[in-house]
Amino acid sequence: MLRKSRKISVLGTGNVGATIAYSLTLSGLCSEIVLVDVNKAKAEGEALDLAQCAACTPSVKVRCGEYEDVAGSDIVIVTFGIGRKPDQTRLDLAKVNVGILTSVMPSVAKIAPEALYIIVSNPVDVLTYATIKCTGLPENRVIGTGTLLDSNRLIKFVADYCKVDAHNVNAFVLGEHGDACMTPWSLCTVSGLNMDDYAKKFLGVNEDAVKSECEQIYTDMVKSGSIVIKAKGATFYAIAASVMQLLKAILADTHTILPLSALMHGEYGADNVCMGVPCMVGANGIEKVVDLPLSEEEKALFDEKISSLTATYDALGVRN
Repeated sequence: MLRKSRKISVLGTGNVGATIAYSLTLSGLCSEIVLVDVNKAKAEGEALDLAQCAACTPSVKVRCGEYEDVAGSDIVIVTFGIGRKPDQTRLDLAKVNVGILTSVMPSVAKIAPEALYIIVSNPVDVLTYATIKCTGLPENRVIGTGTLLDSNRLIKFVADYCKVDAHNVNAFVLGEHGDACMTPWSLCTVSGLNMDDYAKKFLGVNEDAVKSECEQIYTDMVKSGSIVIKAKGATFYAIAASVMQLLKAILADTHTILPLSALMHGEYGADNVCMGVPCMVGANGIEKVVDLPLSEEEKALFDEKISSLTATYDALGVRN
C-alpha cells in the first residue's frame, strides 16, 4: 500500500518526462520527485527549474538522481527512449526502444521492487509487455498508458461534434496505442445517451450520416497525434495530462475504469499480449480487466486489431 509521504521517480527528462514532472510539481500529489536521465545535465536543469517553483506551488522536493535514487519510490514513470519522428509509426520504434528498456528495467526493478510502474514510452504496449517479462514484477504493478491518450482525444472530438463539454462524453479506444486501434461506438455515450441517439435527437442527423460521421471522427482522432508531431516536433501536454489522470486514480484508490495497457489472459479473445483495454485501477495498480460487451461487428474488427498486434509481437520476438 502507498505511504502518506509519496515519492515518484520519472525516468527520462525529454519533452514528455519533463512535462509530467512539471504537472506533478503543480499537483500536490507527492512529496518527492526524482528525475533520472542518461543526459544528467538535462535532468539537473529540469530539477533545478522545477525546484525554483517552490514559492508558488504545493510543497514538494524535486531533485536529480541516478537509478539508485529510485529506491523507495511509490511510483516509477518510464518515459525514456527514442521519440517518434513525423510520419513514423510507433512500431518503427519498437526494436530500439525494447533494447533500451530491457537493458535498464531489470536493475531498476531490483532497486525499487515495491513500486508501481507506469510505462509511457512508445510503443507502449510492447514496452509494457517487455517490462513485465524482463523484470518479473507482478503484472498488476506494471501499467502502460495504453489507449488512454487515444480515448481522451476521441472524447474531445466527440464533444466538439456534439457541441457539449468533454466531461459529458464517455468513450473508449481499444487495442494498440496508435494505428492499430478501434472505437466501439456502442459504448460511446453523450450525457447518458448512446452516440446514435444523441446525434439523431439533438443534432438532427439521420442514422446513415451518424455512422459516416463517426468514421470521420475516428479518422481525425488517429491522425491528430501525427499532426501535432509535424507541427511542433512532439506530443507532450496531452499525454502528461493523461498520466496525471491515471496517477490521481492510483493515489486516491478510486477504482476508476480507464483504458490502459494490461497483460491479456483471454479477455476480449487476446492472450499473452499487452494492449489498451478498460481496466479498473487503484492503489495496488490494475485490479482487473473489465471485459465489456461489443457488438458482433465491433468484435470482428477488434479481432483483426488483436491479430495485427500479435503479429508485431511475434515479429519482434518478445513473446514468451
